[in-house]
Amino acid sequence: MTTTLTGDALATTRPEPFWLDSPDRPQPRPRLEGDVHCDLAVVGGGYCGLWTALRAKERHPERDVVLVEADRIGGAASGRNGGFCEASLTHGEANGRARWPAEADRLEELGLANLDEIEATLRRYGIDCDFRRTGVLNVATRPHEVDELRAGADGDRTVFLDSAAVRAEVASPTYLAGLWSKDTCATVDPARLAWGLAAAAERLGVRIVEGTSAERIRRSGGRIAVHTAHGTVHARQVALGTNAYRPLLRRLRLATVPVYDYALMTEPLTDEQLASIGWTHRQGLADCGNQFHYYRLTADNRILWGGYDAVYHYGRQVRASYDQRQKTFDLLARQFLATFPQLAGIRFSHQWGGAIDTCTRFCAFFGTAYGGRVAYALGFTGLGVGATRFGADVMLDLLAGEDSERTRLAMVRQRPLPFPPEPVAWLGIQLTRWSLARANARAGRRNPWLRLLDRLGLGFDS
Repeated sequence: MTTTLTGDALATTRPEPFWLDSPDRPQPRPRLEGDVHCDLAVVGGGYCGLWTALRAKERHPERDVVLVEADRIGGAASGRNGGFCEASLTHGEANGRARWPAEADRLEELGLANLDEIEATLRRYGIDCDFRRTGVLNVATRPHEVDELRAGADGDRTVFLDSAAVRAEVASPTYLAGLWSKDTCATVDPARLAWGLAAAAERLGVRIVEGTSAERIRRSGGRIAVHTAHGTVHARQVALGTNAYRPLLRRLRLATVPVYDYALMTEPLTDEQLASIGWTHRQGLADCGNQFHYYRLTADNRILWGGYDAVYHYGRQVRASYDQRQKTFDLLARQFLATFPQLAGIRFSHQWGGAIDTCTRFCAFFGTAYGGRVAYALGFTGLGVGATRFGADVMLDLLAGEDSERTRLAMVRQRPLPFPPEPVAWLGIQLTRWSLARANARAGRRNPWLRLLDRLGLGFDS
């Protein structure tokens, strides 16, 4: 039952994403009407599609590019996430090393270079999205997590902090240790990043239509036709960035599942409240559990607090009604106040959720269809904000038929195992969620089900 304290904290929340609740949100663009022809059609107006359209014009300015978005630019995961722009291309170093040990070091280098290029792109186009490369501080809140963090330190760019040191950085009685990776993550205003990428792409000549849902694709007279309700895009090539939404290629229907993630945003902290926490370096934060929280400061000193629950709905369904889940918001509020008891009395201004796509290997995978004329990238998960730029270049390399370093990576050439059909997928995910919560409560000890998933290279977390 929700306590009065938590109920007061949530009494005035607005049921919408904080980032999209802005007077600066661009007006909707017109939908597609009739037929158009182009060199490259990009399906999806999230980060993956936006980077693909922008990079396509940067690589070949003469290329005619049309981007088709079902709703509004940044209206889905790209405008709802926590704004953590990680260097990792593999959902964290540990996941990458476990799956591709021979190329793990190079994947880390490529990820850092990708983050550098994102930062340079924002400067080049004057995209104001509050990009702050302050790194990420992972914190241990259970004794067994301390040694895991200590093992990840290199003493230079990644620094281990004991209990006193981590609490000096950010004051929480729950912290037992920390690992500060100083240059592998930036925080951004995610919606402004999407809006800025769209505006930059349009300045280069990309045509963007909104309110235009792609219903199917097929061959048509030597081109690929992207059919919508009110018109068709006829393109020489197509890049698919639909991610959590139903794939247009039948072969991908079991490749991912949409998982709902939820977040709260506080009202702006007073100077006194902020001083009670410290947090002067403004790092992104995350705790180390299988079910983990992520949190960060905004430009106006609010705290975004999200994660922990990862909710899958039977049948791979994505619905607007799932964006609000009061049970999860109540839980998040209680966990926030346990982490920062000095902020008792604070109120949350916004509460929201949204679907992200995940696959069985936890990071993006790639491929082509229609004889190499259609490319896709999906499965980015919640740590894929930065990796979408890398994914865009992979798709463009594949469409060009290039033998590049990117296309030679085992990460790019290999495909993840699909999820099973229903009802097995739903039952398996529920069992996994229960097992992960149990492991958190048992000092990280994994039960036979989780050990089986580990051996098969499968996974699911928050």
